[in-house]
Amino acid sequence: MPGLGLDRIRSRIDAWRLRERLGAWRSRGTGRRSALTIAVAVVLVIGLGTTAVLAGPGLLRWFGLTGSNTETVAAPPKLVLGPLADDAPTPTRSGVAAALNKLAGSSDLGTLTGVVLNPADDQVLWSRNPDKAMQPGSAAKLLTSTAALLTLDPTMRIKTRVVAGPTPDSVVLVGGGDPTLSVLPKDPGNGTDSVYPGAAKLDNLAEEVRNAHPGVIHSVTVDISRFTGDGMAKGWETSDIAGGNVTPIEPLILDGGRTKPDELDPPRTADPALDAGRALAQRLGADPATVAVATAPAGAAVLGEVASPPINDLVENALRISDNVLAESLARQVALARGADPSFTGAAASVRDTLAAAGFDIAGVTTVDGSGLSTDDLVPARLLGEIMAVAGGPASDKRALRLRPLLSGLPVAGGDGTLDDRFGAADATAGRGFVRAKTGTLTGVSTLAGLVTDSDGRLLTFALMANGTSPAQSRPQLDALAAALRECGCR
Repeated sequence: MPGLGLDRIRSRIDAWRLRERLGAWRSRGTGRRSALTIAVAVVLVIGLGTTAVLAGPGLLRWFGLTGSNTETVAAPPKLVLGPLADDAPTPTRSGVAAALNKLAGSSDLGTLTGVVLNPADDQVLWSRNPDKAMQPGSAAKLLTSTAALLTLDPTMRIKTRVVAGPTPDSVVLVGGGDPTLSVLPKDPGNGTDSVYPGAAKLDNLAEEVRNAHPGVIHSVTVDISRFTGDGMAKGWETSDIAGGNVTPIEPLILDGGRTKPDELDPPRTADPALDAGRALAQRLGADPATVAVATAPAGAAVLGEVASPPINDLVENALRISDNVLAESLARQVALARGADPSFTGAAASVRDTLAAAGFDIAGVTTVDGSGLSTDDLVPARLLGEIMAVAGGPASDKRALRLRPLLSGLPVAGGDGTLDDRFGAADATAGRGFVRAKTGTLTGVSTLAGLVTDSDGRLLTFALMANGTSPAQSRPQLDALAAALRECGCR
């Protein structure tokens, strides 16, 4: 796989380290989750028009930052936890402009668009061409995640079933659209786990089938009728499969199509549904070579069933590790819930329609997938900023409570997810532990959209998009801009 200077593939045995690996500058969700215990001083406005206090281990657990293993990193942020005062000074437009304008003029940013808002009152504090539609990269997952949280029951779990086949010695594996179903042992005993916390295990499903069907099973088929259309979207490249970015989107996928389930960025399979059927066949004593695609008989008896983690957890994980396959599967669930065609076209339209119905301004938005992997996706910074402002705003906006998992799923600067190895430069270290943001990376594309508390304790949300220069140039500049918001009172 071709790579550039930022391409550092680091395997860590002791912890789950999450990061966005650039590879050939294609968008991807990669890396390992660090169990780094990092101090975070982000306090969100989540009360009914008031500021709630989140402190101590509870806050760290809420942000997913606790763990038994530790890792040495340069200049970890100190623990500074406390409430945001309701009367914290509000930044002024001139103050924010003074903090950002010089940095925003860097040629390393190419074409920069962006917006900074005060979510408490939706006031725009700074903007630069916010209506201009730009390639978002994986920041497009914010659109998909927002639509999923607004459409689906947050406790909903996606089911994978095995039903009786057309003959007594046959069974059918029916995909429901859960790409987190794992081939890893149900009790690995060696600390190995899937990249999807809480994932259902194929072993458990096979055990249920054996208990319900004590006879010999000679035939396993797979039913993938839950989704429709092509498995690869317009603007995707087949090299992204071997490159570890994606697998063809089908309703039956094991471990996101990964050839190594405990790694985030190994090569993926080009045949996920058949691979799943073969894995089940091996567990049931059937010949894997005979597995084929077939529709389950109508009304067939259910022999076994397992379920994914709840939608809220899936959304958080999709954002934190920037998982393309999981994002696409969530988009399909939105389409199904809206009665639309569960294809790329139907899913993308359903996400847009959901946002529009919820009052978000989707003018200028063009999307052909749910992950942002496509180079044909275009999104204005205004919309990303609006989503972040609602998610971090007062609970008097009914959308806000539904969208809180967007915030808990955002990677932490210098701490985890696709920001774990960023914000290390001298002009960006102030943001470590304070900035939470979704990244987006494609060839010539970098995006950072999230939230930060300024030095006066005021929560701000932002969206920054750079197109036209290498991420090696633009990403450090975006980090510096977000860190500047942290450092200033901007008054």
